[in-house]
Amino acid sequence: MFNLGNFLTLSTFGESHGKAYGGIITNFPAGLPINLEEVQHQLDRRKPGQSPIVTQRKESDTVTFLSGIFDGKTTGTPIGFMIENENQKSKDYDHISKSYRPSHADFTYDQKFGIRDYRGGGKSSARETVNWVVAGSMAKQILPKNVEINAYVSSVGEIFCEKPYQDLDFSKIDSNDIRCPDAATAEKMIAKIKDIKKEGNTIGGTITCVIKNLPIGIGEPVFGKLQAELAKAMLNINACKGFEYGSGFCGAKMTGKDHNDLFNEDFTTKTNLSGGIQGGISNGMDIYFRVAFKPVATILRPQESFDSDGNPITVEGKGRHDPCVLPRAVPIVENLAAFVLADLFLINKLRKYSEG
Repeated sequence: MFNLGNFLTLSTFGESHGKAYGGIITNFPAGLPINLEEVQHQLDRRKPGQSPIVTQRKESDTVTFLSGIFDGKTTGTPIGFMIENENQKSKDYDHISKSYRPSHADFTYDQKFGIRDYRGGGKSSARETVNWVVAGSMAKQILPKNVEINAYVSSVGEIFCEKPYQDLDFSKIDSNDIRCPDAATAEKMIAKIKDIKKEGNTIGGTITCVIKNLPIGIGEPVFGKLQAELAKAMLNINACKGFEYGSGFCGAKMTGKDHNDLFNEDFTTKTNLSGGIQGGISNGMDIYFRVAFKPVATILRPQESFDSDGNPITVEGKGRHDPCVLPRAVPIVENLAAFVLADLFLINKLRKYSEG
């Protein structure tokens, strides 16, 4: 499947070393003024080359809208857009044209399709996420203006941001290269990534996302639960290895007495171990979830492997690669979450009949 969403949908095209990436968004409501500068700002947060701890590939990631917007407003017709690739160095991948790199999609794509674009991984490249950021930053503008979506790096390897999200100032997320709002922890994370990069190695970690002020009632029983739709979106991100919301796996160690969120008189809850979701539907409390990312599979060190003919080989990464995916994944998580919420928000509009 090449579509994201249920009612509001995104279909995409493009490869890492092709001419361009792009997509088509369908069922976007008509007459909505679009802040195109905000769309580009989100792309700028994701683009390569923005700091010493990410890939140094230089791409402007400038989006061009081809349809569906007129005089600054959506027309209700499909929204087409495109981001040109400007800085491919395909020769960096000639040495792996027949090689299967460990923990990459080389082998599985070759077996599934009988052919693979080895330049930067082709369609399996994380550069595909430029499309998701465009769609998500557009979709966020559908949501009520008071809905806040903030993601931040909460761990790198064994280095954790110990402060609960309630004690963090989200306005400081973009104040450092790693996008952790706790300055002291961010400094340690950045130093760790620089050390790993010098070794020709990579490192993983987690991103926490917090959604505030989402209206009650978002999420569809039985197979369109809010947490399930968020999980599906997040688990489609390259290098994502896990998703938990609310108490997550820690909840498995608790008893019901300790885990239940008791109501206040105004139907808020005294605790929020449910993570703002009950029965797959938003309950008005903060929604929070955490996404785990593995180390980037391309390392600048020799590894034993096999080529497509079954011959033993040694492969070693070359070119420009992220030593840690986390800083650039923050806007991906935020904007994917926004697309999921906007999709379910529009579906929910059809759920209740109202006269007039």
